[in-house]
Amino acid sequence: MKSIIVSMIAAAGLMVAGSAFAAEMPELAKKMNCTACHAIDKKLVGPSWQDVANKYKGDAGAAAALQTKVSKGGSGAWGTMPMPANDAAGTKQAEIKELVTFILGLAK
Repeated sequence: MKSIIVSMIAAAGLMVAGSAFAAEMPELAKKMNCTACHAIDKKLVGPSWQDVANKYKGDAGAAAALQTKVSKGGSGAWGTMPMPANDAAGTKQAEIKELVTFILGLAK
């Protein structure tokens, strides 16, 4: 009985430790409907944000380039499916900058 309890405690500890390092999708991304095409750790319609972060890791101009791409949309970098413009009016730049900073922070 004691070994079962110890095993359960150890398993619970590993689950907590594993989830402590997993990033969660920011509420802002849900609000801006980014989750319709993107997930943090797997490809949906668009690339995973983890893949984006890894691709641009160490690129000093990445934040500005990604903010422009999210704002104006684009295609070709991740396949043929275009990403629609998310800020044609230019009113969401602070929110987009926050999301781009989050995405780039996922780099391994």
